[in-house]
Amino acid sequence: MQGGEPESLENKDRADANEAPVFEALLTPHRSLGHNGFIALMCVMTIGTVAHGVVFVIAGAWPIFAFLLLDLILIFGAFWLNYRSGRAREIVSVSRTDLSISKVAPSGRTRNYRFNPFWARFHVARHDEAGITGMRITGDGRSTDIGSFLNPDDRESFAEAFSLALATVQRR
Repeated sequence: MQGGEPESLENKDRADANEAPVFEALLTPHRSLGHNGFIALMCVMTIGTVAHGVVFVIAGAWPIFAFLLLDLILIFGAFWLNYRSGRAREIVSVSRTDLSISKVAPSGRTRNYRFNPFWARFHVARHDEAGITGMRITGDGRSTDIGSFLNPDDRESFAEAFSLALATVQRR
């Protein structure tokens, strides 16, 4: 029947429009030192450590050279852990029918949370001096923290944009 085809296409278009994201965000932790900066820093530190170490070895204080190398290894390890934690991310998507949050740990393990956007509530904890200290989404008897690794300015901008998107979806 030809009469049924346009109607089914119209219903499909409405369903697609309801599932289309109104808001999408990829939240990642900020790292102040990029890859090239890290390489430059480690090169300078290695050259400095070896230069100082040679001076101590010539002076007969060779154990100090071992401690300098240990310091260099510990600094490298601290940066490695810092960059590893920087691989964490959260993917937030809001449509008229779904609010989904995917949390990806530094190890790659993913946890997915889904909420009905009409029942979901966005809670923001504020401190007078520090600004936003925490954000949480609750609904359907469940809750999850969001953006805990963001800096204060990013928390403010995300909270504003996410609140607006959630209000827009709930209004329609």
